[in-house]
Amino acid sequence: MTDQGFSIGNVNIPGKAVLAPMAGVTDLPFRVLCRRQGASMVCCEMVSAKALYYGNKKTHELLRISPEEHPVSLQIFGSEPEIMGEAAKILNDCPLDILDINMGCPVPKVVKNGEGSALMKDPVLAGRIIEAVVKASDRPVTVKIRKGFDEEHVNAPEIARIAELSGASAVTVHGRTREQYYSGEADWDVIAGAASLLSIPVIGNGDVTDGESAVRMIRDTGVSAVMVGRAARGNPWIFGEIGSRLEGKESPPGPDLGEIREMVIRHAEMQTEMYGEARALRMMRSHVMWYSALLSHGKDIRRRAGSLETMEELRELAGSFEI
Repeated sequence: MTDQGFSIGNVNIPGKAVLAPMAGVTDLPFRVLCRRQGASMVCCEMVSAKALYYGNKKTHELLRISPEEHPVSLQIFGSEPEIMGEAAKILNDCPLDILDINMGCPVPKVVKNGEGSALMKDPVLAGRIIEAVVKASDRPVTVKIRKGFDEEHVNAPEIARIAELSGASAVTVHGRTREQYYSGEADWDVIAGAASLLSIPVIGNGDVTDGESAVRMIRDTGVSAVMVGRAARGNPWIFGEIGSRLEGKESPPGPDLGEIREMVIRHAEMQTEMYGEARALRMMRSHVMWYSALLSHGKDIRRRAGSLETMEELRELAGSFEI
């Protein structure tokens, strides 16, 4: 097994470890940090097609992309083919490489609008949406789905096949149902089932937490790549670990104390450059809590992180890190 890349349409992906789109997590600074650590492709936070269509100003912040990120995917969500198509046209002017359609979000406010994972209950509508976006976009279009809406309606292979027939260039399958959210084990068998049906790349998502699990997913399911979500929070180094294991090498040693401190401070500096200090430090509270999993006194760090307000306070906190 190697970490040799694959292609999505006309876009070359230089490896097999992709950063998942995560609302409130995968903004520009975090994506850049993950690319620097070896992520093969990074994915932006999901964007509402309606917000794009109606010119919502707050949405434009989510469209900011650095030249350092490529290849980068941007994900949209919605339930109306016409508006999804119009959103895709708008994004033709955005410097993204891949346009992804969200058909897996489990959040109630998204699902109750018939968006996200709710689309898995309506394969015909799902196909119409994909066709509309493919027709409108001048970038390769991908689709992210789940195992199914619930255990009584496991239809990831069916939706994946519809995605391919509708013009998608790749499909990501998360091996949990909407009803599971992120609990329980991901079903890698259903991911393998989808991968066996398609001639386009399938990316596997769910329970990839380190280099060894990435190797096992690719070996056991036949996917072209793995997508890493929650395991990357506070641990952008995971992508280097996955790359090493896919090359048949030993996992590199985890980051030392200096590297952790440097990463946290650089992350906060990048956030501050983008959002201003006050907002950046509020956002960094969660990130520091995730980074604390690498530390010996994480509980105390999490307590102190909850009130961070300035870069000076963050640097002081980072100076107290121990492993």
